[in-house]
Amino acid sequence: MTAPSGPVRTVTSRSAWHDVPRYQVRRFAEIAMAEAPSLAEEIMDEIRREYPHLPVVLDDSGEPMALIGIRRAIEVFVGHLEHADYSAGRPTVPPGVFQEFGRGEGLHGRTLDSLQAIYRLGVRLAWRRFAEIGQRVDIPPPAMYELVDAGYEYLDGLVDQSVRGYAEAAARRAGERLRLQRRLLELLLAEHHRGDPAEALGERAARIGWPLPEKVAVGVLLRPAREAVAPAVGQGVLLDMEYEQPRMVVPDPDAAGRPELLHRALAGWSGAIGPPVPVADAAKSLHWAEAAVRLMERRLLPAGEVLHCTEHTEALVLLQPEELIDDLAQRCLAPLAHCGPTHGRRLAETLLAWLETRGGAPEVAARLGVHPQTVRYRLRQIRELWGDEIDDPDRRFELELVLRAQRLRGGLGDPRVRR
Repeated sequence: MTAPSGPVRTVTSRSAWHDVPRYQVRRFAEIAMAEAPSLAEEIMDEIRREYPHLPVVLDDSGEPMALIGIRRAIEVFVGHLEHADYSAGRPTVPPGVFQEFGRGEGLHGRTLDSLQAIYRLGVRLAWRRFAEIGQRVDIPPPAMYELVDAGYEYLDGLVDQSVRGYAEAAARRAGERLRLQRRLLELLLAEHHRGDPAEALGERAARIGWPLPEKVAVGVLLRPAREAVAPAVGQGVLLDMEYEQPRMVVPDPDAAGRPELLHRALAGWSGAIGPPVPVADAAKSLHWAEAAVRLMERRLLPAGEVLHCTEHTEALVLLQPEELIDDLAQRCLAPLAHCGPTHGRRLAETLLAWLETRGGAPEVAARLGVHPQTVRYRLRQIRELWGDEIDDPDRRFELELVLRAQRLRGGLGDPRVRR
């Protein structure tokens, strides 16, 4: 609210308060100043009756801070009335006390509603006393009406100070909670824990009011833009945006409504959520989420959405140990080395279809979308290339393993696609 030039409104060219003789103004101010301590006590007593659970904070001398603030606010307002030209503008209270009131509400997680109600109560009681004094010294009613307007404008200033204190406290609380949350995340995602991990986790979780769940799933996110706003993942989900790839810990990921909430909140984001694990094994879930993100960046897993690792187990298991799978593929598929790229690929696809169906030529042909006679021809070649090894269960398992891995990498066509 924009402050007027004096303690009363000056929307007209003439002010009723300015027309009051100076001796009456001086007398009004003298009486009001003398009664300021008793008025402050009266206001304080009424506040205690209306708000019995309001905490009482004492200063170094043992006097309630609220009483000091009320008395000081009255004295500043009354003292300002003695300026004949009102050149000092709207009276202001030194910010310490009323900012501290707002700061206290913010630090204790309360709203400013009760504080503003208390302020309005104080203004009503002060106006009642000022009206009595005005009658004693014959201040005209129009001037007193201007004075009450000034009182409510003065109240706006007190509220502004409390709001600043409240915002400062809220920012401090948020910063402290973020710091404690980050420390909890670091402990959750550590691969090795010293001492009793459950005890340490429980202690840090309690400090931010986070109930330790039985299971968690850890997510790794890819930002849609560098300045992207944090997704509204909901209460209980720990989210740290300070990482280049933000991380989140989802408690009880299979709880009712949780998957739907995350799906909505993460619209427009991409990344991966690891498998549910006991809370002490959160680092294992993080490992798989990071692995999935690496595969997404290599375009081996679908990009543009947040994937669940449990829905891509085959890819994560077969594509992760690249060196081992490549070495195994080189040994297992050596018989195809002299077949030529196109023919070798067709034989590999036929072999994989045969291994997956465990059927004869008609079943394999139906899977590949080719003639059964073509399949019989290819299967005879496969038996010639591998010999009796093709009947060994261990060798068949290795062949299926490496061929599935090649299909996931795009090296083979999907056998369900007709060719």
